[in-house]
Amino acid sequence: MLSGTGKSVRKVTTEGGLDVAGQRDKMRDACKRLADAGIQVSLFIDADEEQIKAAAEVGAPFIEIHTGCYADAKTDAEQAQELARIAKAATFAASLGLKVNAGHGLTYHNVKAIAAIPEMHELNIGHAIIGRAVMTGLKDAVAEMKRLMLEARG
Repeated sequence: MLSGTGKSVRKVTTEGGLDVAGQRDKMRDACKRLADAGIQVSLFIDADEEQIKAAAEVGAPFIEIHTGCYADAKTDAEQAQELARIAKAATFAASLGLKVNAGHGLTYHNVKAIAAIPEMHELNIGHAIIGRAVMTGLKDAVAEMKRLMLEARG
């Protein structure tokens, strides 16, 4: 699977999602070419209905909802607001037939609430797992993250 992300050449990581709505023709062409080559496409977007609709319209079978604002929230209230926005976006995306992934800034401390969203298909987590793996080993770091996600699913 190829996950299309927006990234400035001066940044180490993404700061936000793609502007699919503003680049429909380019995105439609890219999704078609990749699909024709047998490559599944996921578009990394913000939890925004306009972007989600655009992702469905251009033929992306998957989206990855940007969870950076949730991860960076400074207060419990702010985090709850971002979580509600992500959950609403996931429900909307699923209603359009999109499979929903999420990622960016997820850690062992904040992953459970995102994993508990019923529409979530996959979570993309790298930095937190690799950081923990330095201390515990990769096998244990992955096992702990998996345990947290499964607990969240009940």
